[in-house]
Amino acid sequence: MESALTLDHFLILSGLLFAIGLAGVLVRRNLIVIFMCLELMLSAANLTLVAFSRFNVQDGQPNYDGHVLLFFIITVAAAEVAVGLAIIVALFRSRETTDVGKLNTMRN
Repeated sequence: MESALTLDHFLILSGLLFAIGLAGVLVRRNLIVIFMCLELMLSAANLTLVAFSRFNVQDGQPNYDGHVLLFFIITVAAAEVAVGLAIIVALFRSRETTDVGKLNTMRN
């Protein structure tokens, strides 16, 4: 049974997710929201990777190399989330704000 979803559908969705994430990074001032938008952009890139991998058919079978690479990307993203949130918590404890405009200097 053929799927009604094509590669174009996945790429359009991925592009929309990436654009929403990019707009959030450029417009928002809260560190937590910026961090979530960066993760949304990473998810959009992962969706593109899996879509290209799924629709790359060789000898009648899909190529799952992108799916395997996705697990490594998710592992690195989990470590990045842990470090990023730790930095955000440390900044909040020292400055008592998550507003990017108030965090423009490196001294206390």
